[in-house]
Amino acid sequence: MKANIFILGTLVLLLLSCGSSKNVPTEAELAKLEQLVNNKQIIIESDWAYPQATMAMQQVANSGLLLPGNNATNISLIGNHNFLKIEGDSVTSYLPYYGERQMQIIYGGMDSAIEFKGLMEDFKVEKNKKQGYNISFNAKSNNENFQVFITVSPNLKSDMALNGTGRFPIRYSGNAQAITESENE
Repeated sequence: MKANIFILGTLVLLLLSCGSSKNVPTEAELAKLEQLVNNKQIIIESDWAYPQATMAMQQVANSGLLLPGNNATNISLIGNHNFLKIEGDSVTSYLPYYGERQMQIIYGGMDSAIEFKGLMEDFKVEKNKKQGYNISFNAKSNNENFQVFITVSPNLKSDMALNGTGRFPIRYSGNAQAITESENE
């Protein structure tokens, strides 16, 4: 009987100790994130692109055109130049696009990436339940309008979702940081 109580008690302690291993953000992380968002001086570099799973993307994956480790819904951007930069009321970006186009392709294929350079519209910032921030705005590329949704967590991990008028939605994950003087030039 005592052995059963001991085993049961040990199991309960193991389960409780495993369940309480959440990463709680420090005050310094929260203050850094708040300053980053309030200053509107953010640059995000993405590590992964997540295109919408469509039959066309699956055909590309089946053809062997994607590098090893990538598939139709997860594409590594590590080593590929990409960014989204928010400076005050302006946004600049170069994000490689993987997915289906619906229309509006510029002759010569010069509009393959998602590139912003201009003012944001309807900029909104909200604190979320996980002590991070949700940022949303509208931006314009050459011939296309985008809705941009960004979530930045206290450890500065970011998740972006972009919905364009001429492309299927795509999501990116990466890291956010403050813009340095060398990045402004």
